Amino acid sequence: MAHASSSIPYGRKTQTAPALAEVHILWITAGLGCDGDTISITAATQPSIEDIVLGAIPGLPKVHLHNPVLAYENGDEWMAWWHRADRGEIENFILVVEGSIPNERIKAEGYWAAMGVDEKTGQPITTAEWLDRLAPKALAVVGAGTCAAYGGIHAMAGNPTGCMGLADYLGWDWKSKIGIPIVNVPGCPVQPDNFMETLLYLLYQLAGRAPMIPLDQALRPKWLFDRSVHDNCPRAGYYEQANFAREYGSPKCLVKLGCWGPVVQCNVPKRGWMDGIGGCPNVGGICIGCTMPGFPDKFMPFMDPPPGAALSSKLIQPYGRLIRALRRLTNSTLNKEPKWRHKRAELTTGYKAK
Repeated sequence: MAHASSSIPYGRKTQTAPALAEVHILWITAGLGCDGDTISITAATQPSIEDIVLGAIPGLPKVHLHNPVLAYENGDEWMAWWHRADRGEIENFILVVEGSIPNERIKAEGYWAAMGVDEKTGQPITTAEWLDRLAPKALAVVGAGTCAAYGGIHAMAGNPTGCMGLADYLGWDWKSKIGIPIVNVPGCPVQPDNFMETLLYLLYQLAGRAPMIPLDQALRPKWLFDRSVHDNCPRAGYYEQANFAREYGSPKCLVKLGCWGPVVQCNVPKRGWMDGIGGCPNVGGICIGCTMPGFPDKFMPFMDPPPGAALSSKLIQPYGRLIRALRRLTNSTLNKEPKWRHKRAELTTGYKAK
């Protein structure tokens, strides 16, 4: 099918990419995961899945979503879409991966994760093999959640599968056939609107209406992950006053209870979880760094204060005491009305008639 073309910057060079009329989204949940990211995105509202699939947003290609949890098809009918993409019969598709990628080279027999069977051999097709087959043919490859992005919980030290994230498997410099890098949208699970907004951006890019998606060094969308939890946290004001929670249930800063917010890139405190409601520190939970490549190993044990927290919270105490004192003084003056507001038979506002 012929489509109009538009000039979109891919990397350093400008290439001509098709403005697509239709795009399939092949969503594989056969990595090592819990399907939590699929469940999470059903709560998205900005935009919702329905908005994208039903064509409610102007300017997008027509979208066909193939997700095993949300699909009507099952069995061979479901797997037909994957085999069609493998044979090149579906040219324009985004590959979304959920769950970490096990290393199938480290064992003598069997497999760690698979989906469907090979039509020629009758043997299971491993998750890694699906990536090998489909990633080179995809318009873009997207990691939904931290497991797909960086390995996540399944990739902890001591795991027997040797599993990893997409960039570890495909390569951190990997590019799709039209030059788009791997796009990671981490979270355990992924924040629903973060994922759907990223997908929306990619669809606009494929429609020729947006430039190359801006990503940080961890391949996360910059506009979603360029600020820390602390920057957007409603409790941040307590930190600068050295006013720390000593127990759960306190509205104060949670750093001394184990919160990693000052160094974790995540927008959940500002965005909330669904329709602006919820989010870890917003409801009294500490940040455990689930959007970071080092999660979970580098953030454990979760309930212990981060190594730098003891030093930073101690250094800020003299400053915090001074700030609190100055603010109490200023507050005491601002909590009093000006003295010229009275009902005496005299005008003391400073007004002078001409």
